[in-house]
Amino acid sequence: MTDTRMIAAGMTGTLAQPGFGLVSAVDPVNHAVRVVVQPSGVETGWLPYAAMQVGSLRIACVPDIGTHVLVVHVEGDAEHGVAAVPVYDAVVMPPTSPATGKPAQPGEMLVMAGCGAPPSGDAATPGPTAQDAPWWHLTPDAIHSGAGNTTETLTSGGKAWAVGAVAMTLDGNGLSVTGGPITTDRDITAQGTVTGQTDVRAAGISGHAHTHPVTTAPGTTGAPQ
Repeated sequence: MTDTRMIAAGMTGTLAQPGFGLVSAVDPVNHAVRVVVQPSGVETGWLPYAAMQVGSLRIACVPDIGTHVLVVHVEGDAEHGVAAVPVYDAVVMPPTSPATGKPAQPGEMLVMAGCGAPPSGDAATPGPTAQDAPWWHLTPDAIHSGAGNTTETLTSGGKAWAVGAVAMTLDGNGLSVTGGPITTDRDITAQGTVTGQTDVRAAGISGHAHTHPVTTAPGTTGAPQ
């Protein structure tokens, strides 16, 4: 009598199982990769690298060589697989947000460039990071972004920008700029009052300290009152 359990167990042993590996080659045009499967060290052929979105909206983000990925074989066929998803490990850790000082928390999304490529070959540490690379952090309360010494924060109450010591805030009270001058090569029109706490100048002439000639008598007028 044939034991079907033994037959099933034998068939299971012949099917290719999901496994981890390291990306060994990347084809950005076809969004495909080769993977050195662990622990066997066997390199696959070109595999599709799973995408976040395809269709009228498309998101492309191919991995670096050395990225740790999960390889899934379609219907257990070792010749037909897909690099399904990248995974963090003990060497390549999740990035820390410049806005919060923490990795992305549940309900958040953090995108950071320039984190340093995964180690490849005999290397044991990631590559150098880019200090001024851009980043974007979506949280339940705000959208943060930045690059180098430039940051931007959008909340339900307004939007704030900062470049070094210069900051600008747009909210329900209006637009505020601190830390630097405002320069434009076009006209400025105000429907209300323009107030200068120190001075107002037109064509280099001070509105605070300028004087006017006196046509009916020698001398000039005093400063504006």
